[in-house]
Amino acid sequence: MVFFELFLMLIVILIAAEVFTNALEHLGEKLGISEGVTGSLFAAVGTALPETSVPLLALLAGTQNLQTNEEIGVGAILGAPLMLATLSISLMAFAVLKKRGAFGRFHPEKTGLRRDLDFFIVAFSFAALALFIPHTQAAIRGALGFGMVLIYFIYILLTIRASKHLVSSGHGTEAEDPMFLCRLGLPNNTVVIVLQLVFGLGLLVAGAKGFIHGVEEAAQIIGVSTLLLSLLIIPIATELPEKVNSILWVRKGKDTLAFGNITGAMVFQGTLLPAIGIMLTPWEPRVEVLSGLVITLLAAIWLRVLVARGGIKIWHLWVNGLMYLIYLGIVLL
Repeated sequence: MVFFELFLMLIVILIAAEVFTNALEHLGEKLGISEGVTGSLFAAVGTALPETSVPLLALLAGTQNLQTNEEIGVGAILGAPLMLATLSISLMAFAVLKKRGAFGRFHPEKTGLRRDLDFFIVAFSFAALALFIPHTQAAIRGALGFGMVLIYFIYILLTIRASKHLVSSGHGTEAEDPMFLCRLGLPNNTVVIVLQLVFGLGLLVAGAKGFIHGVEEAAQIIGVSTLLLSLLIIPIATELPEKVNSILWVRKGKDTLAFGNITGAMVFQGTLLPAIGIMLTPWEPRVEVLSGLVITLLAAIWLRVLVARGGIKIWHLWVNGLMYLIYLGIVLL
């Protein structure tokens, strides 16, 4: 019954992703903003709400077992960027392999992609550093957490500032398909767009909340720790919006939206969520945590190197998928 519930939540999130993506394209087009802002801020933050809700609900109103709550929280916080930087990125390569070939290229707008990766690498390095700060040094931990929050707000300002130039350069958001609610006879206006966005986000949060109740029991059945299950299973479910949204966009040739959706979520989850973890959990360098953090950073640095070298080929992203398999080998073997 537990595994059926987890599967049911996956279906809910899958449907919610399609509803949310559809409305988001119309919102970006109506506001006249760039694909970078739509992908890196609107889509990334919106679809990151399930990942955000899982650790927050676990830490503040989870089970009666404090250790279980902390392990679910840490696993959800670190598992999300790990999944995005490795498995999610590589799935885009498989989604367009037949059409573009292994040596074909992705064509995202590079300025925004560089900005996303630079901010993520810096902020996530702070998260790695915090693992080795003793709990007695609360002031230092607090300063690192505050610095990570500040990094994200600076990122928002720079992303929005770049939007106007990108729109004039031909990177404005364009919606191709009519809104789902409009197919029911409703008008295509801001109120209806927001209504569909709220409905999609509501489904996402409901799916994430349903996962929390099944994780502890599923961990006991499988015979693994709650932390490991949270690192591996919860992100698969809560990251489905990013994966599905990006696959839908990249198959339409909207590479900027596809990459921005993932790398923007990486920035959000590499700043605000680890800051929560640093302040509300033990945040210790256990093997599962430290290895996941290192592999996530290596995957992000690999992408940054590719952008600096001039382009990303389809097969390049298979390296990110390989890094995820390496992580599985470290924690499961």
